[in-house]
Amino acid sequence: MSAATNSTLSEKFGIQYPIFGFTPSEHVAAAISRAGGLGVLGCVRFNDPADLDAALDYMDENTDGKPYGVDIVMPAKIPTEGTSTDLSALVPEGHKDFVERTLLKLGVPPLSGDEANSAGVLGWLHSVARSHVDVALGHRISLIANALGSPPVDVIEQAHEHGVPVAALAGTAAHARRHVDNGVDIVVAQGYEAGGHTGEIASMVLVPEVVDAVGDQVPVLAAGGIGSGRQVLAAHALGASGVWMGSYWLTTAEYQLGDSPIQTALVRASSSDTVRARIYTGKPARLLKNKWTQAWTEPDAPEPLPMPLQNLLVGEAHLRMMRGGDPDVVAMPVGQIVGRMNEVRPVAEVMASLLTEIEEARARLKV
Repeated sequence: MSAATNSTLSEKFGIQYPIFGFTPSEHVAAAISRAGGLGVLGCVRFNDPADLDAALDYMDENTDGKPYGVDIVMPAKIPTEGTSTDLSALVPEGHKDFVERTLLKLGVPPLSGDEANSAGVLGWLHSVARSHVDVALGHRISLIANALGSPPVDVIEQAHEHGVPVAALAGTAAHARRHVDNGVDIVVAQGYEAGGHTGEIASMVLVPEVVDAVGDQVPVLAAGGIGSGRQVLAAHALGASGVWMGSYWLTTAEYQLGDSPIQTALVRASSSDTVRARIYTGKPARLLKNKWTQAWTEPDAPEPLPMPLQNLLVGEAHLRMMRGGDPDVVAMPVGQIVGRMNEVRPVAEVMASLLTEIEEARARLKV
């Protein structure tokens, strides 16, 4: 087994390959763990802690005893927040009118009554993210990652009391140093190319900067623009101990999207078909570029609201677009690596391809 697929990080987590796979699907996350990586389940979509508990029950039962992790969305600074109803009252009527006009113009149908009543995603709220931590620590998780940098120190301490390491995403070397000072165990250096929340620095520049800043203290994972064995090997050459891959699993068969237009849109997209905007959550995030993202650049479009108000504004709209069936109108975070996501394949096949490509790249380089 090559150095690119075996490391002290693999030994630390009891995995075959230092490939960490983030996904909002428990089916995909479990398959990543079964294939030898570490599947990391995104928790933000779970409004009800009982639903997350059920998803983690599935992970416990379908990972063949192999480790897995969870990803939360929690700012280090504890905000003052009310209930979702209180917060929704802070969303300006003009923003609501714009969203409704846009959906009408794009031909997006309304939801059924039951779906409409539960369409908002509350996982962006600090209080809900804390409930995600509490639920997750009741399962045999091996990692808690935070998509918004360092979680509050008391949450890091809570995880450590359960013997669970904490990872945090960083967009600069300064972020990485702050994470380590806060007690974070693994830093994920996420470059500009990545899907979802990203910073301003590309992976080729960012990864070695973060490794030089904190790599002698904690392992560093490279994230952003990784979708082949060549890129995995390049991440190791830059000093990373492993890789963090998110977007690349969106076109796996286990995602179970059914008749959703999302995979259709992803498979046909090129690497230039993404845009970085604040319209998804209120913070800069890279999304699939389409008619929905274009609408927010028009002269009549309002400025996006801060987190979590923006997500409360567009949460129902996102679900309506997914249910609507039009691949030209979906709201989907994805990185520039989407240009390589050209077919739907099982997770095991994707992992096998990555490992084969690593060995082929090593042979070409004679390393």
